[in-house]
Amino acid sequence: MGSNGYYIVDKSILPDYFEKVIETKKLLSAGTVKEVSAAVKITGISRSTYYKYKDFIFEKEETLSERKAVFLMLLNHEKGVLSKVLTAMSDNGANIIAITQSPPIASRASVTLTCDISRLIADVPALLNGILEIPGVEQATLISME
Repeated sequence: MGSNGYYIVDKSILPDYFEKVIETKKLLSAGTVKEVSAAVKITGISRSTYYKYKDFIFEKEETLSERKAVFLMLLNHEKGVLSKVLTAMSDNGANIIAITQSPPIASRASVTLTCDISRLIADVPALLNGILEIPGVEQATLISME
């Protein structure tokens, strides 16, 4: 298995719905259609197929430009925990675009981070594993990526 979880493969050996996911993403990003249901109808895939693969299939050009990711974390309400998470993100090449934090309930707060990950040093799973090792981080998950 590859060290970073990615492979480079010729698209001719992949199922055709992978390419249709890319086509659907293009329709949506270009504004040709406004809703996923209309885009998948045009490309001929199901909504569930689109949602299952949209965050994992990219054209080579997509991976070279700005990419955004949204992470959801559950942090203990302790001094310095969020600061350590932000430092870890920055140290791994993520650029924080937005932070949304809920008020702490039962000594825990949910934090949503929107990041530019185009210059990420580690892959996303490795980044999340590193964040989960920070004392006070109870959960860290990838919500979305484009």
